[in-house]
Amino acid sequence: MSAHPAVPTDPSAADHRAIVPRRRLLSLLAAALVTAPLALGAAGCGGDDASDPNAPVKISIFWWGGDARAKLTEDALTLYEKRHPNVVFEKTWQANQGYFDKLATLVAGGDPPDIFQIDDNYLTEYASRNATLDLGSYQQSGKIDTSRFPESLWKYGVVDGKLAGLAAGENTQGLVYDKTLLARHGLPEPTTGMTWEQHIAWAERVSKKAGVPGTQDPSGDYKAFWVWLRQRGADLYRDKSLGFTATDVTEWFELWKGARDRRATPTPDVIHEGNATDITKQLVVTGKAATSWVWANQLPELDKNTKDELGVTAYPGDPSAQWARASMYYSVFRGSKHRDTAIDVINFLVNDPDAARILGTDRGLPSNMDLRKQVADSAGDPAMKLSIDVENQLAAKFGPSPQVPLKGHSKVRSALTKAAENVQYGRATPAEAAQQFMAACTSAIG
Repeated sequence: MSAHPAVPTDPSAADHRAIVPRRRLLSLLAAALVTAPLALGAAGCGGDDASDPNAPVKISIFWWGGDARAKLTEDALTLYEKRHPNVVFEKTWQANQGYFDKLATLVAGGDPPDIFQIDDNYLTEYASRNATLDLGSYQQSGKIDTSRFPESLWKYGVVDGKLAGLAAGENTQGLVYDKTLLARHGLPEPTTGMTWEQHIAWAERVSKKAGVPGTQDPSGDYKAFWVWLRQRGADLYRDKSLGFTATDVTEWFELWKGARDRRATPTPDVIHEGNATDITKQLVVTGKAATSWVWANQLPELDKNTKDELGVTAYPGDPSAQWARASMYYSVFRGSKHRDTAIDVINFLVNDPDAARILGTDRGLPSNMDLRKQVADSAGDPAMKLSIDVENQLAAKFGPSPQVPLKGHSKVRSALTKAAENVQYGRATPAEAAQQFMAACTSAIG
């Protein structure tokens, strides 16, 4: 791994290095991890840095993101190196697209990073293949301090009873809307607690009066579908199975077909554009919808891409269906020869006040509540301060976190978008698309 990564200057650009078909990658990953117990055995016999805390240690760390995240992360790691002169980091990063292909290639090729960034799309997959170190014993000993984390946040890193990832930050679903547009037309802002029908009626009113579709159609957005399911007593996953039925999916698609029929949402081509684009080009900032369904911590990035003032609130319905979601995690490779130092590094990144000042909310709101207040008090960006304030308000209403998604979750997400677009374009009825989606989900999770 190179300490001077060759990454695209555009953080949204694809990484084209050695992309291997996914099935091949996963088979390679599984084969490589057969040797993980051997690596652990060697580490336990003196390969770990715990035997000599002053010995030189090189820690490899891999994450995805753009230039801004790279600068912040490198600054935080430089601070750690200053405090621990025996530690040097081998840093590699790249754009999001292709990141997990690259990570699987590194692990399968015998060159895994000691620390890697991961999200809930893949945490179960890597944990179930024994690629992630169980952080539970380090948490119990205090080497990882989660005492100032919301309980539901750190628990959202538990897979099959093992703490597979440490939450790098907290996030939750956020409905971002164009305050300037609404004020210009004398329209009310959406509020937390509106029902789904009330939201659609509000969006229809916006469409008629402002001439801009009131809301992006989220029928292909797993975040919105997940919240809606939890409000009905269902869930996205339960144990090793799906937590919903074809009837649930049909009703979800019918809800948004009705909204489209009332012209509360954009046309299918524009809906597709909103589904396919990155955060900087969401419909709420391109002026093609008054509302976008995103993560609350994305408000500052959205705000940078529009002259209008934006607001954020919870998704419709009972906000207790939302939870303290880990925006992403830090995981440690199970076969790392420098596990103790790697553990100390990730604990530093989430619990050190100086690290928090450097990292801000780039990976979500700080997991440590004391540091979150510190960042909020010093935030110079009004949009950042607003996103923190809104999430802190919602935190009092959060329900328990769901289980971390199953293996195949990324395919489930893609299948939902495909099925929803089949309905939007008239290629299938809601019931037909629901059956297609259920079949794709069953195949995805095995």
